[in-house]
Amino acid sequence: MKKFYNRSQELQTLRQISQNTNKGLSSLSVLVGFRRVGKTRLINEAFKNTKHIYFFISKKSEKVLVQEFAEIIRIECNAKFFSPDSLIDIMEFLLDHATVHPITVIIDEFQDIRHINASFYSDLQNLWDKYRQRAQMHLVTSGSIYSLMTKIFKDDDEPLFNRHDHYFHIKPLAPSFIRELLIDEQRYTAKEFLTWWCLSGGIPKYLEWLTNTTASKNVIQQLMSEFSPLLDEGKHRLIDDFSQEHRTYFDILGAIASGNNTKPQIESYIGIQVNETLDNLVTTFDLVKKFHSIDAKPGARGHHYQINDAFLRFWFRFIYKNRSAVEMKNTHYILKIIERDFDSFAGREFEHLVSQILKESMRFNRIGSFWDRKGHNEIDIVAINDIDKEVLFLEAKLQGKNFDAAKLEQKVNYAINKLKLFDYNIRQQCVALDDFDSFLKKYGTY
Repeated sequence: MKKFYNRSQELQTLRQISQNTNKGLSSLSVLVGFRRVGKTRLINEAFKNTKHIYFFISKKSEKVLVQEFAEIIRIECNAKFFSPDSLIDIMEFLLDHATVHPITVIIDEFQDIRHINASFYSDLQNLWDKYRQRAQMHLVTSGSIYSLMTKIFKDDDEPLFNRHDHYFHIKPLAPSFIRELLIDEQRYTAKEFLTWWCLSGGIPKYLEWLTNTTASKNVIQQLMSEFSPLLDEGKHRLIDDFSQEHRTYFDILGAIASGNNTKPQIESYIGIQVNETLDNLVTTFDLVKKFHSIDAKPGARGHHYQINDAFLRFWFRFIYKNRSAVEMKNTHYILKIIERDFDSFAGREFEHLVSQILKESMRFNRIGSFWDRKGHNEIDIVAINDIDKEVLFLEAKLQGKNFDAAKLEQKVNYAINKLKLFDYNIRQQCVALDDFDSFLKKYGTY
């Protein structure tokens, strides 16, 4: 994927912060985002025309890293005789150098320093507090383990608590950019748009995999060879975050992906209690969210759980659930399961995609689903604009012929009373994949 999509606001802000170092202003920026989401590409784009030094914290000893980084500094800072002993020596030199020479310093996979030198963060805190009023440095710390990066900078027991000036949570590309990519690749159809959403969730690395497939062949079949990186991708993305408890976390995510979206259903499916572990997936790892009917009050019961990431919903539904076949490299079996169940899965994903498009439009302040206490009168999507007093009730269908207008009207009448939307302008319709472009023209940012 040669073209750089989206991230315009992040690019502009990061560049402006680095430019401000020339005015004697130091800043510490934090970039957080899951693996594959495009943090390194963003860094490369943001600072390609800026004087910067880039350090990647690989899983090596401190001595080896110091040797690597010292060589970079000797070249970039013309410090021929610089010979540090530790990572903190590296930072002290750069901060002192920045008192005269403005510079941007990037430390990628910053959270992994904990394995190399546990005292580094407290030492860096002391150095940063000492130099920040004098150093003309934009220090950029980037990390892919969300829970650890959050802890380092937002846990009040940590030495770097609140030391950051800017916090960027890098998220997947919005649907409009998936569509733009498909158009650029001359592969756009509404069906392909939905398929690429299901297989990528807007994550740039997976979109790159998709662009490397052949347009005339089935994209899923091409991605599901026994040598495909997709088969182990879920493990590669999450296992470091979950550490020794990864099996329990994976089982919970597998249960949710299989349609068990309440806590009792999850516990019944995997056979253990999941109180703390499930809460961690929501609050610590930001992988699962609770969702209520749109009329629910804060703290209300009756919530459901869903995985935030479209790719992970696919991976846990079709790959992790059939991990025995994966171990046997029986991709033929997995493809048969996908062929059998993909339309059902895609139907639910179509609702997610439509919701994301409405969120991207910025035309509504509340978007969700509606159902009553008994789980009846369910409406796929309700989008509300409380300023303009407009509400949109939507049913999302892969095929418009399956839409029952009278049934939706009955549910809408119930919802209007329940939501007390009597003075709102009410619209209700079906959005169907076979007429998706009409919906995009009306509600999308296209």
